[in-house]
Amino acid sequence: MNILGINAYHGNASAAIVCDGRLVAAVEEERFNRVKYAAGFPAQAIRYCLKEAGLELKDIDHVAVPRNPYARLGTKLFYAMRMPSFARERIKVLTKFTGIPEALAQAFDMDPAKVTARFHRVEHHQAHLASAFFVSPFERAALLSADGLGDFASTMWGSGTGSRMKIEGTIAFPHSLGLFYSAVTQYLGFLKFGDEYKVMGLAAYGEVEQLEAFRDMVRANGDGFRLGLEYFTHHRTGPEMSWAEADKTPVQGKLFSEEMEKLLGPKRNPEEPLEQRHKNLATALQARLEEVYLGMLKKLAERTGLKAVCLAGGVAFNCVANGKIFDTTGFEQVYVHPAAGDGGLAVGAAYYVWHQILGKPRSFAMDHAYWGPGYTRGEIRRAIDANGVAQNGCRVEELAEDTLMQRTAAIVADGKILGWFQGRAEWGPRALGNRSIVADPRRPEMKEILNQRIKHRENFRPFAPSILAESTGEWFEKSHPSPFMTLAYPVRPEKRGKIPAPTHVDGTGRLQTVTREANPRYWSLIKAFERLTGVPVVLNTSFNDNEPIVCRPEEALDCFQRTQMDALVLGDFLVTRS
Repeated sequence: MNILGINAYHGNASAAIVCDGRLVAAVEEERFNRVKYAAGFPAQAIRYCLKEAGLELKDIDHVAVPRNPYARLGTKLFYAMRMPSFARERIKVLTKFTGIPEALAQAFDMDPAKVTARFHRVEHHQAHLASAFFVSPFERAALLSADGLGDFASTMWGSGTGSRMKIEGTIAFPHSLGLFYSAVTQYLGFLKFGDEYKVMGLAAYGEVEQLEAFRDMVRANGDGFRLGLEYFTHHRTGPEMSWAEADKTPVQGKLFSEEMEKLLGPKRNPEEPLEQRHKNLATALQARLEEVYLGMLKKLAERTGLKAVCLAGGVAFNCVANGKIFDTTGFEQVYVHPAAGDGGLAVGAAYYVWHQILGKPRSFAMDHAYWGPGYTRGEIRRAIDANGVAQNGCRVEELAEDTLMQRTAAIVADGKILGWFQGRAEWGPRALGNRSIVADPRRPEMKEILNQRIKHRENFRPFAPSILAESTGEWFEKSHPSPFMTLAYPVRPEKRGKIPAPTHVDGTGRLQTVTREANPRYWSLIKAFERLTGVPVVLNTSFNDNEPIVCRPEEALDCFQRTQMDALVLGDFLVTRS
């Protein structure tokens, strides 16, 4: 049985395909159209998934869409009457969603009447929860999804046993941890869609300031929270967003009110320098998020009596908060979906249909994130030849596995910057060793070098350490696996001087634990680096330059040439500058 999951007309448009209960492919549309956070209809992602599965559209039995227009209908109608313009925009979006069968047929030049698959509408947060629980290694777990807004809810929790989920609570619009974080992110001058992760990094540079003001913005309320709505605008104007265009990054309207400025002081304009006050407010924002988020998780652990928890939704990308779960909540095991944001809804909706609707038993666990496109040796060779990199002062060699590992580890140990392109692309926003830029973690200057020469981004943003999984406890104060870079742990004090480049200013690292089973070639590279240096860690950052992570070898070659990378590995090919 074949199930196609589609996240369409929403940020991070994506597709996934599940065949007889096993995930075959999953990818976001941005990897193909090169538009960050692309919305619209993910036609290219769907084509890739079908191709990877060896299927045609006529072979699909079920299509799962993570949007249910009838969820919380009363709340929607109430706000529609208060905000007619918002209601009109919602009707436009709803019209798009009801036209998904036609859009799917059009993408494959088919008569819509010949699309025989059964279509399912899965509520947004139930799809989030399914994306985490149904692919986790846990037979039983507590569940929490938290984000900005989906199907007029921001938060949902419950528990999962076997192939069933039980929903126990929901927080509806207009109360939202995600919108709270986004509003303050905007207030601090970071206006682009998806900028919240920048503020999370900035928070490490400050001291908590005006925490009571932030507690007034988000007020504890039983098992959840309520917003102090006077500080926000979304309940009066609607959370204004542009979702429909596939060729544009989504745009989010202003979320904070003048009352927030009266409370915290003047907002920061994007062109203004970051002052210590802004850093302190970012610290307080992160502190209040952690108080509420971890408080909810603690209550969930107490109520369910379970020791494992599965997390999804955009808030679950807050790796700093996630790293504190073990010390503050009672949970001993954590699973965060690698595409915890809305991209992951395609996988979640498909598995919701497979398990929750069709009642099928579980047989799959997602222990790696490599579900995107991969390329053959011949395709890589042709890309190298077409690019002409060998005629532009670079040396191209095809090397045996052992030689490749030794040479590339030596390049990194010599302080050079390496582009690393291997296997299938990662699912989700993190580069996890198949589309990565790799550098020496021992060099304090490496962070500044990467930001200036390659990434062209704010200097306060940290880089990530990739570590051999078996060495985690020796270098970090926690040893629980973090295969998808969704947890941040303190680096052991005695090790911080040995890996200063990916160690953030607060002494933590957003680590990726690498096993030989999940990614044998990346593990071998780190192991070869350890043999040379005694350090089982490399600095890892995404293979891109203010664009979606590279997907095709042509994009990797282009990024290599327009930046100041020193070397590039594409499969078995090593490209070095003369």
